[in-house]
Amino acid sequence: MKIKDITSCIEEIAPLSYAEGFDNVGLLVGNYNTNVTGVLVTLDTLENIVDEAIEKNCNLIVSFHPIIFSGLKKLNGNNYVERVVLKAIKNDIAIYAMHTALDNSFQGVNAKICDVLGLKNKQILIPKKNTIKKLTTYAPIENAKKVRTALFKAGAGNIGNYDFCSFNTEGFGTYRGNESSNPAIGEKGKLHTEKETFISVIYEKHLERNILSALFNAHTYEEVAYDIVTLENIHQEIGMGMIGELPQEKSATEFLNFVKNTMQAKGIRHSKILDKPIKKVAVLGGSGSFAIDNAIAKGADMYITSDIKYHEFYKAEDKLIIADIGHYESEQFTKNLLVEILTKKFHNFAIILSQRNTNPIYYL
Repeated sequence: MKIKDITSCIEEIAPLSYAEGFDNVGLLVGNYNTNVTGVLVTLDTLENIVDEAIEKNCNLIVSFHPIIFSGLKKLNGNNYVERVVLKAIKNDIAIYAMHTALDNSFQGVNAKICDVLGLKNKQILIPKKNTIKKLTTYAPIENAKKVRTALFKAGAGNIGNYDFCSFNTEGFGTYRGNESSNPAIGEKGKLHTEKETFISVIYEKHLERNILSALFNAHTYEEVAYDIVTLENIHQEIGMGMIGELPQEKSATEFLNFVKNTMQAKGIRHSKILDKPIKKVAVLGGSGSFAIDNAIAKGADMYITSDIKYHEFYKAEDKLIIADIGHYESEQFTKNLLVEILTKKFHNFAIILSQRNTNPIYYL
């Protein structure tokens, strides 16, 4: 078992290409081809986490948050980031993080919060833009089925609850190869007209390399004509935050107490209690003040997140209740989610849930 086998499993759920531009995700320390002795899963990578990995013979730490975020110019051990990286390198321990790639996953951080709170009918709160692309190509009529099948197998043509989706029409293509060409159909130096099928499919952008490889391998022509465009269409299952519904509505106070106990919050900072029941709930793990307007627009009765500043509570404007449960508290079940994903795929391998609490915030 190599590191790349573990990370590929995670990236099936959380492709790194969907991480936010400011983020630093992927293998931060180590080599993808290293054999894995064990995997320690954590929310944060701190020195005590590296110590735990050493104790439990794990040479790969899978961490939600990246320990290297804004870059390193020196490695002198002068701060906690440098000390963690140095200790990991000295002990041949790799560190992998996926952060906002998992935030943007339909099966990621916010889906786990919804499951813990019992929310149903989950939908993405802020769909991520520029995640859908369209491929158009042209194949000889007798080659078209093979090309379509290869594209579908590589993941193209999936739209919501449908797969094998494409648009096709027939026409004529023309070409003439020069002396260096080796045309599969026709002769070099002569203008050729071929009956062709126009094929158009959409795909998620992280699949592009595999889809182009499938196209080139299945296509008859020496030079394959194709176009790729990025669409403005909204993807239903990629984006930040989620919104769902309680099976039965609760009073605001009842639900806040339920959230406090369920999310193990030491306290909840919230906007004014409104005199209406809670049914529709928006959630966003980590710092979520940027999504208050989105929660209001989607008709949420309550928005659960963290790191809300004083003046940002005013944005509730008696339209919903903003509930700040704490950054760590909102993301704490993420490591459980990662263990579930990895254990399901590698059930005979050492996937260990870290027992160390990495919350830097204490309450009096």
